[in-house]
Amino acid sequence: MITLKNADQLAKMRSAGHLLYDILQSIREVIVAGESTAAVDAYAEERIRRHGAVPSFLGYQGYPKSICTSIDDEVVHGIPSDDVIITQGSILSVDCGLILDGWQADSAFTIAIGQVSPEKLELIRVTEECFFAGAKASFEGNRLGDIGHAVQQLAESHGFGVVRSLTGHGIGRNMHEDPSVPNYGQAGRGSRLKAGMTIAIEPMITLGDYRIVEMEDGWTIKTADGSACSHYEHTVAITPQGPELLTLPGYRFE
Repeated sequence: MITLKNADQLAKMRSAGHLLYDILQSIREVIVAGESTAAVDAYAEERIRRHGAVPSFLGYQGYPKSICTSIDDEVVHGIPSDDVIITQGSILSVDCGLILDGWQADSAFTIAIGQVSPEKLELIRVTEECFFAGAKASFEGNRLGDIGHAVQQLAESHGFGVVRSLTGHGIGRNMHEDPSVPNYGQAGRGSRLKAGMTIAIEPMITLGDYRIVEMEDGWTIKTADGSACSHYEHTVAITPQGPELLTLPGYRFE
């Protein structure tokens, strides 16, 4: 069931989203070649707790860490580890969520480590553009299919793959709520977007095929063909004035 948030609830989600934005900006500064993904996770958890929030991911369905760190062909849910060292030439996706005053925020980005291939840089750029294309389609009265169609059309126009078996989601008091928000689909199809809906739009775009496989750890998802993947996400509120990016303060659609 899709839940609509009132003004007070949206204000609390906005506070959570703005805090997560600040934390993710600071995380970017500690991501360097030679550092372990476990160290980045520890930094993120300390920052979250310092501000009176709780890591959403830690313990969620048994997940053991506070963030997800996915490298190159890892799509999502990479588990931070002392044994995983960030290396030059790779791309790293960081997915993070927090709970503040009972309300969730969820966001992700992909960053290049040092000198990376032009193809990987293009992948990161297009993935972010895919998010904004999807978010721009998330106006009140549009449908979920309009979001997925916008993402898919842009990604495939660049020859990239769109992961289909993982989707965005509703978000509020719980990390995952209705509805699912696919990154592909037909315009004009699916549930109608209503003011008060809050969703996480999160394109996962690959350099190759869209098919994925799950690793033996039960969490890490990789591309089936070994191609690199980029992930970008924000929490979005549907409002009468247009979509509001709760985890990207100050952004306005033209």
